[in-house]
Amino acid sequence: MVGIVGIIVPVLPGLVLCWLSVLGWAIFADAGWGKWLVLGIATVWAVLGTVVKFTWPGKQLKESGVPTTTILVGVVLGIVGMFVIPVVVGLFVGFILGVFLAEAQRAKSFSGAWPSTVAALKATGLSMLIELMAAFAIALTFTAGALFA
Repeated sequence: MVGIVGIIVPVLPGLVLCWLSVLGWAIFADAGWGKWLVLGIATVWAVLGTVVKFTWPGKQLKESGVPTTTILVGVVLGIVGMFVIPVVVGLFVGFILGVFLAEAQRAKSFSGAWPSTVAALKATGLSMLIELMAAFAIALTFTAGALFA
């Protein structure tokens, strides 16, 4: 559960926590050889989710013309925003503001920055959705393993 929350609230490493919980169960549970099968399947889900999480949205950003420097500025301002605005809201606000300002500077207009900002937001949402689906797959695998192993 904490791992899934870590995906929605991007302060905790969500998929890693989900996988570590299955690893802990596999090490300490008395479920026979099935627990290792469950850990193997959970590992495949975690690796697959991580790879797809970075490649698919990154490809979309490249296709929409958003440069890597814009994303880096967004990440830096997102981290700054985390300290300026309490809780996790600052991370999102800072990221959006960083991408928008970097693109406004690059495009020399605020109206020209908006399409790239929207593309970056869509890619970020897709990345979170992919990670969330991988976490749900790990959770379902774990639940099935706990019930049937």
